[in-house]
Amino acid sequence: MADPETLTTGAEVRPAPVPPPPRRRLGRRQRQRLWRLAGYLVFTLVLLVVVAAADWGRLADAFFRLDIAGGMFPEAITVALRNTIVYTLLAFAFGLALGLVLALMRLSSVGPYRWFATGYIELFRGLPTLLVLFMVGYGVPLAFPDREIPGGVYGAVTVGLGATAAAYMAETIRAGIQAVPKGQLEAARTLGMSHGRAMVSIVLPQAFRIVIPPLTNEIILLTKDTSLAYVLGVTATTIELTKFAGDTLNTRVNPTPLVVAGLLYLVITLPLSQLVRWLERRAAKER
Repeated sequence: MADPETLTTGAEVRPAPVPPPPRRRLGRRQRQRLWRLAGYLVFTLVLLVVVAAADWGRLADAFFRLDIAGGMFPEAITVALRNTIVYTLLAFAFGLALGLVLALMRLSSVGPYRWFATGYIELFRGLPTLLVLFMVGYGVPLAFPDREIPGGVYGAVTVGLGATAAAYMAETIRAGIQAVPKGQLEAARTLGMSHGRAMVSIVLPQAFRIVIPPLTNEIILLTKDTSLAYVLGVTATTIELTKFAGDTLNTRVNPTPLVVAGLLYLVITLPLSQLVRWLERRAAKER
């Protein structure tokens, strides 16, 4: 009897045909890797095409004139960059103090406090920062002709930027306070602490540890918002980066000063961004 695994034709014995192996389907991770690789290749090709098609000579002559950039120093650092940092720190300090008060009022059981805080937050989060600065710089002197904001332009920038930032910081701080377990406050009250003492000693320190990363992001936003200080009529000693670059652009008729100003902004914002990432990693490890 013939072997079922073979086919016999006369004296010749042939092996039975072996069926092809089933096709192996790619797994989910393998498909994701292929799509990611395809995306990298497309991005690289587009980047190479753009780089090859660009006229780098004209671009360098328009945006990277070293003679114009060199003429901006040292005033770009000693005056413009310094004022930008000062405006940012003053506005952040004012906004943080006011934002903390608004956050506590927002959480208060007293209705008028809660209503005022809610109205302030909604109003200043909805108004453009440029409009707030304009009203502080020109509306307040008209409303109070016998009084002026201390500090001149520095005071007006502090109040204008800080008043807007306070609305955002208040919501951030409120979220941080509510993120602290209620048992912390209840345990403090059980030990005989007053509500105010428990908030200051127990709740707020924990809340600020939670909200430090978003508050650091607020500093970055304030740094960029200082470019709006020009509406207050800054002088040669109170000028900030954007206004300084704009004046130089008008003088030299070349956009290179804007590139220099952008790089100087990055000198401030990039370290702050790294600080935010480090704080987030640290908070994650602690949790």
